[in-house]
Amino acid sequence: MKELKIRSNMRNEMIDITHDIQRQVDEENLVEGIVVAYVPHTTAGITINEGADPSVQRDIIEQLKRVVPENGDYNHMEGNSDAHIKASLLGSSVTVLVLNKKLILGTWQHIFFYEGDGPRNRKVYLDMISHKQS
Repeated sequence: MKELKIRSNMRNEMIDITHDIQRQVDEENLVEGIVVAYVPHTTAGITINEGADPSVQRDIIEQLKRVVPENGDYNHMEGNSDAHIKASLLGSSVTVLVLNKKLILGTWQHIFFYEGDGPRNRKVYLDMISHKQS
């Protein structure tokens, strides 16, 4: 198991971690298999979406803010209820196939760590599972 360390700089932020994960695949010399990326935080998440146009990430953040406002009628008293809900909507893990030592992602797909309660120091755990080639 590998650990990525992430430092967010804003309360709501999408951080592209695609290259960090690919670097771990390279270091492990994973030829064929899967990578599971897991976020162990209740106010952060992970998702796969377009990485070529940064306006997509801004749109995701803005729509999440609209659907789940920061100052809603919440019972949780820490002031970050919205981040808990947004993290649940996005999810805490993604699974990506690996073939010929490369993450199999669509042309525009990137892997994003979503920060909902930053700035903070965060972690993403990676589990790489090799499929034996016949």
